[in-house]
Amino acid sequence: MKTFIKSLSVGFIIAMIFTLLPFEGECREISEQVFRVHILANSDSEEDQQLKLKVRDALIKKGEKLFANVHSKEEAKHTVIDNMDGLLSVAQKVIRSEGYDYSVSAAVKELYFDTRYYDEVTMPGGVYEALQIKIGSGEGKNWWCVMYPSLCLYAASESDTLSEQLTPRQYTIVSSDGQYEFRFRIVEVFSRICEHLSR
Repeated sequence: MKTFIKSLSVGFIIAMIFTLLPFEGECREISEQVFRVHILANSDSEEDQQLKLKVRDALIKKGEKLFANVHSKEEAKHTVIDNMDGLLSVAQKVIRSEGYDYSVSAAVKELYFDTRYYDEVTMPGGVYEALQIKIGSGEGKNWWCVMYPSLCLYAASESDTLSEQLTPRQYTIVSSDGQYEFRFRIVEVFSRICEHLSR
């Protein structure tokens, strides 16, 4: 009887893996078409968290102009790289105007993000390319969003949207309103394992 139960369990696990592989593949493709922004505050103090949000607002405003004519993730990435000094200058200006002398650094990196629920969109967990802004020690709670397609830019109506950038199937996944929550969790675990093994 124990052997039968073990066989059933193994069969169930294998069936789950084969069921989730196409979904995991779609989530990976989504991450390959999205460019994110990640801002780390100096600390968790109320003042440093407020400063982070002010830096965020200034960068989003700058991003509206930079991304007005961007139509792919690669274009978005290269636009950020080409304008890195200007982005750093914007962040530094806010920090100085608020009376702080924190250093600020910026880099385009591959970063792991947990599944993130926005108003009407869910971004699956996984490794994404992102602009990372680090304020001071960067030890405070962070803020992140999708820079391209423009989920966190105010002028989103003038730029590409997720529905234009993703396939119909992928757009259904990210706009599912909780329908795939269990699958997102499994993909998140799988992505974390893969990220850990790749180090």
